[in-house]
Amino acid sequence: MGSLDGRVAIITGAGRGIGASISRAFAQQGARLVLNDLGAGPDGSGGDAGPAQDIAKEVTDLGGEAVSDGGDIGDTGTGRRLVEMAVESYGRLDVVVNVAGILRDKMIFNLPEEDWDEVIRVHLRGHFSAIKPAAAYWRQQRNPDGHYRIINFTSDSALQGSPGQPNYAAAKMGIIGLTASLANGLARYGVTANAIAPGAATRLTATVPDDKKLGEDPGEEQLMSPDNIAPIVTYLAGTESDWLSGRTIGAAGHEVRLWNNPEVVETISSDGPWDLQDLAAKLTTSFRPKADGLHPSIFMGQLPK
Repeated sequence: MGSLDGRVAIITGAGRGIGASISRAFAQQGARLVLNDLGAGPDGSGGDAGPAQDIAKEVTDLGGEAVSDGGDIGDTGTGRRLVEMAVESYGRLDVVVNVAGILRDKMIFNLPEEDWDEVIRVHLRGHFSAIKPAAAYWRQQRNPDGHYRIINFTSDSALQGSPGQPNYAAAKMGIIGLTASLANGLARYGVTANAIAPGAATRLTATVPDDKKLGEDPGEEQLMSPDNIAPIVTYLAGTESDWLSGRTIGAAGHEVRLWNNPEVVETISSDGPWDLQDLAAKLTTSFRPKADGLHPSIFMGQLPK
């Protein structure tokens, strides 16, 4: 028996890269799948139902169960359809995995409005698209022991501030806030929500210019495989992960990391309305030792020398 036997999962961005690896891992563990992928380019242009159909066929050829959908997950109608497909095809829904995403990288002063809007739409509305109808379905079940799962995808770009990805970083940090809200709001209905910050070689990372890449060794192809992201997602999708919710998990190579949730690290106060000089003095004494300059980031090497 697999760890996901009998469980039904929706996976967006399922046709390639990390989404395809998760789809295969879920199928191997016995999950029944609804696989969505627009089949667009890395920047979101175009569309092809083939990638989602191919993964679904791969799963069914190996004896698993999968249906595919080629809709745009940024369209909320697609999210509703995926939930309906799950319930109509398999009689239930247990897991939503939101992998689908695009890149349109530029420094903020060169970023067209449409590139801002489209990246925000695909990532944030794309997550909302499937989560809202799934949450409504789980609320109707009235089962606090349902082991229902939302697994979102964020990025180190948000957590560490990639300078050339302001739209992507904003969307991915928004997903962390969304995940925390879902964890708190849906716990009573048996739902956990977590976010994955992956490190893997995919079509999206391949679009990053060579001088902006983070120095991956070409010999580490296996280490950077999307297949290395699938195990932690598979664990979270199972029934033994009820204890973990509202968290951000990093996964890259053979490492899995727990990110801290934002927390207050220092506080200053006044007996009344702030005097500016008193405020400045206290900030310099208390905050500056902990916050002087830019915070450490893996992306700082991308800045011009």
